[in-house]
Amino acid sequence: MKIAFSTLGCPKWDLDTICRRAVEYGFHGIDWRGFGEHLDITVSPAFTRDLSATAARIRKAGIEVSGISSSIHLCDAASQEANIEEAKRTIRVASALGAKTVRVFCGGDPSKTPKDELASHGADCMRTILSLPGADKITWGLETHDHWVHTLDLRKVLDRLPQTNVGVVWDIAHSPRLAGESPEEVIRAVGPRIVYTHIKDCVKEPGNPAAEHDGWRYVLPGRGQIPLAQAIALLKSIGYDGWLVFEHEKRWIPALPEPEEAFPAFANWAKGLL
Repeated sequence: MKIAFSTLGCPKWDLDTICRRAVEYGFHGIDWRGFGEHLDITVSPAFTRDLSATAARIRKAGIEVSGISSSIHLCDAASQEANIEEAKRTIRVASALGAKTVRVFCGGDPSKTPKDELASHGADCMRTILSLPGADKITWGLETHDHWVHTLDLRKVLDRLPQTNVGVVWDIAHSPRLAGESPEEVIRAVGPRIVYTHIKDCVKEPGNPAAEHDGWRYVLPGRGQIPLAQAIALLKSIGYDGWLVFEHEKRWIPALPEPEEAFPAFANWAKGLL
């Protein structure tokens, strides 16, 4: 397995800083989720007008692009046109950067539309994306997120998509925190289809002003209550050799530790688990 960090964790860094510190801290790759003022990197000048130069600078630094985390919401039927346009842009950027994985959300609103119907919308949208030129060279990962964090729900979409380049992005913290699922339950349900992981840690501290709305507060990896080491050991046991991506949500939560502290802390912690 190899380690990467998401650019969610360093919203103020420029391209040279991102590449230089990735190497300095011992990371193998970068997951692109936002750059500068743009959350969607495919509309940033660095990844449109200057895409070739950006790709060359990343390669020169000796760092890989582990993946691109998109904003595509497959199960939202009203967003299908926007989803396809973002997919086209993302394929172009992924190809230039050598990124093999693109994260997508399922999304949709189950309070208005039954989940089985949402799952059908999502599968239809994913099949349309898969028909785009270049899409077959990418692995598309459906994240354990929002209304689809529980693996039994996620499988409603996943089971409609047997293609080998469609799998699961496992946000390991979401499973116990939001779905009440243990790592063993996740591995049993979707283990063979896990293609990518997001890693963060947190502790449950209801009433702490620093906690999120559900009472959980983010902490540095290995210092919280998420069974990360167990989850990684289970991934190893089924032959997973993909990316462990540190998703430090500094862009969303400015009070979190600065990337200069959080990123090397993650890299040092992860070394003992690889």
